[in-house]
Amino acid sequence: MTSWLVVGLGNPGPAFASHRHNLGYRVAEELARRLGVRFRGARGIRAEVAEGRLGPPAAESPRLIVAKSRTFMNETGWAVTRLLAYYKLQPAQMIVVHDELDIDPGQLRVKFGGGDNGHNGLKSIRAALGTGDFYRVRIGVGRPPGRQDPADFLLSDIPARAREDAELEIGRAADAVESLVVVGLDGTQNAFNT
Repeated sequence: MTSWLVVGLGNPGPAFASHRHNLGYRVAEELARRLGVRFRGARGIRAEVAEGRLGPPAAESPRLIVAKSRTFMNETGWAVTRLLAYYKLQPAQMIVVHDELDIDPGQLRVKFGGGDNGHNGLKSIRAALGTGDFYRVRIGVGRPPGRQDPADFLLSDIPARAREDAELEIGRAADAVESLVVVGLDGTQNAFNT
């Protein structure tokens, strides 16, 4: 049985729930819904986890540990290192789902490894683990209009006119996570990298 840690990046609390920067959390919630499991607190880890099997409940079905850190984005690495240690997993058994400024809205990119591209959640994880060798599902949010500060843009609500499209992208990102686990990187990139 293979196990995967899926970490949806975001900031905790209702004030952040509908921000662009919380799309990773939203994908984690969608995966938990699909698995039919609920999030619970992970003692001593400052994270919420939901565990289930992908596919029919059989010994060979992959196990997903879906997690949302209870820390703020720039401290996510603290929780991630403890989750990997607790579940005895390596960074290469982890999929991080996050928003991406350099990808247009409505587009996804799936990859393994790489830098943090200025993303504070990725920066924290890379610093804590000492490696960037993990999978990423990157959800495009695009650059802010005009001279708006990127941080203000990410920490603002998805506009009402874009919410339906955002819901579609959340579903597609959850599909991409499932695809990574089942068919691997090449097949997932061919299907999802637009």
